[in-house]
Amino acid sequence: MRKARTSEDPAAESRAAGYLIEEGLRAAGPVSIAGVDEVGRGAWAGPVVVCAAVTDLSAPPELPGRGGRTVRLTDSKLLARAHREAFAEVLPGWLSCHAIGESSAAEIDEFGMTEALRRAASRALEALPRRPDVVILDGKHDFLGRPWRVRCEIKADQRSVSVAAASVIAKVHRDRLMADLDPDHPAYGFAGNAGYPSPAHQEALAAYGPTGHHRLSWSYLDDLPQWRHLRKYRDPFAGSGQLSLL
Repeated sequence: MRKARTSEDPAAESRAAGYLIEEGLRAAGPVSIAGVDEVGRGAWAGPVVVCAAVTDLSAPPELPGRGGRTVRLTDSKLLARAHREAFAEVLPGWLSCHAIGESSAAEIDEFGMTEALRRAASRALEALPRRPDVVILDGKHDFLGRPWRVRCEIKADQRSVSVAAASVIAKVHRDRLMADLDPDHPAYGFAGNAGYPSPAHQEALAAYGPTGHHRLSWSYLDDLPQWRHLRKYRDPFAGSGQLSLL
């Protein structure tokens, strides 16, 4: 199995986030910019979490690494867990402001992932003390839409300090949420897998079925005959996104 690169690796270090996207947006005049990123989209359990982060365009915090290296802010997936958590402690005090929004597993089941993401992101943006003029989204799909002015950028979490900060805060926040569920559901390994389909998680699902935190519209239930009756289906013709049990 190919080992994931972290910020201790020179290749990952070269992908430290900068302000190129933000500077391009500000070239037309002063604007307030929020970087937005999500985590939990592909999990089988737990909420999807979105963070909106605003910087003053100053240099972001750095961390000491091994061998005298400096760990610089980048996509949370490229950072070792210890570095993500360390950044999550210092970023809130450095950012101009930030806010977190969530959509629950039940909302994901009822409305679908795109709408759940829109709701979570809107909640985060609306919780900011000042409405941003522009939102940078990681990826090529604008799941926010009106009334927000959105700039979609592929790999923005590696290219934009604002999005990288949002990525780290969202990831650490959600990991802690899932770890808090672990004592009540120890067989599922939420503290380690954060609701993603690890072997232990899949074995627990087969043995005990889904918990109240699981997404029941996900297709994993099709592979569990003993729990398939719990599968929820959204009616594609129902504008309200109501569910029917089949």
